[in-house]
Amino acid sequence: MTDAITRQADRLEFTDQAMFLGLRATGQEAVMQCVWIYERPVDYDGLRRFHDGIGHGVFGRRIERSPLPFGRHRWVAAPGPQADLDIAQPRSREELGAWVDERAAMPLDPEHGPGWHMGVLPMTDGSTAICLVGSHCLGDGGGGILTILDAVYGNKTDFGHALPASRTRWRAIGADLRETLRGTPELARTVVAATKLARRKRGDISRSGAARPRVVAGADERVYMPAVTVYVAVEDWDLRAKTLGGNSYSLVAGLAARLAESMGRVRAEDGAVTLNIPQNDRTLDRDTRANAVRLVNVAIDPQKVTTDLSEARAAIKQGLATARDVPDETLQLLPLTPFIPKRVVRKMADVVFGFAADLPVSCSNMGVVPPAVAMADGTEADYVYFRGIDRYATRGALEQRCGLLTVVACQVDNKVSLSVVAYQPGSANSTPWLRDLVARTLTDFELTGVIE
Repeated sequence: MTDAITRQADRLEFTDQAMFLGLRATGQEAVMQCVWIYERPVDYDGLRRFHDGIGHGVFGRRIERSPLPFGRHRWVAAPGPQADLDIAQPRSREELGAWVDERAAMPLDPEHGPGWHMGVLPMTDGSTAICLVGSHCLGDGGGGILTILDAVYGNKTDFGHALPASRTRWRAIGADLRETLRGTPELARTVVAATKLARRKRGDISRSGAARPRVVAGADERVYMPAVTVYVAVEDWDLRAKTLGGNSYSLVAGLAARLAESMGRVRAEDGAVTLNIPQNDRTLDRDTRANAVRLVNVAIDPQKVTTDLSEARAAIKQGLATARDVPDETLQLLPLTPFIPKRVVRKMADVVFGFAADLPVSCSNMGVVPPAVAMADGTEADYVYFRGIDRYATRGALEQRCGLLTVVACQVDNKVSLSVVAYQPGSANSTPWLRDLVARTLTDFELTGVIE
């Protein structure tokens, strides 16, 4: 029985395999990034212990593909650092943003490694930045925070995954084929459900293609996506949310909606902004899923949020209840994941997430994060922020998605941080352009903050 449980824990969930297949089909890879800023030099001995500890939990593994084209992929153990701690040559504080962007663009590979890496930037004013980047195919924000906390406290979570190549090819083929055959009844039910859903979604599928703009010249060109982070004092943040009849979650949503409106990311039929809000679904008891979230879809009126957050708050509450009580019908299709041809992957993403039709905004609020997350070298950093970004994105892919807007918020100690990544076809798409958008949005909400 123990071996059967271990084998089950080694298999990728369908959602995680779908994300990995998307990476291999499109070349676009979502990564999560955590940045610590110390207004002083760091303790390198403590930082090296932290670096060693990060290589456990969700980051202490890699993906091993099934030898069958339709087989379930598996987790294999890869404990400890997957790349050396990279200490950069000193730069000025003004170059911090460029260095963080460079770290996000460095190669990652959840199958062959490294699936994560960490770098340090000593700055000429005496401050220091630390940047951790990990593939979303290995873990999400919740898994990343648990791994960071383990590294701070010296814990080394071991999921008990097998070593790479521990199965011979023929043994793996036999085991994966038997597993596939056992899943045949579920697969048959999924095919029936997929046929019914395709009939109902026929209009969405056609719209996902029709709504795409014409691909511009240089479609294969790698594109820079500007990113900025703003820090707001928690007492100012909470007071503003309360004054507007909302809470921290609805204020983050309101800011995201207002930013989206500034970029033209509104629905044509009603001017509302569609927010995709990931809701943490991770358990603390050896949850081996890389991405353990429910996706909550909420429509927000961007015109009202600067004066009244009560509707946004109610919409989020209702969206959370719906996601909990009414399963997303597209999740019924997940057992088909190993059988999906590469050419279908992007079309499915358009239908599920409404990239072209609804112009969604990814809005992730990690809430109040334990203060220990700030202790990368064993002492508390002055600033901490998280962000999600595509490590490699082409102009053609971003044009097909009609641009992109991602907002990630969290509260560490007495600061709320909001990291914003954006791309708008036809706009400047520069850091000054995005800083101006964020600054004007803060002003709309009568908030002030430090923008990095």
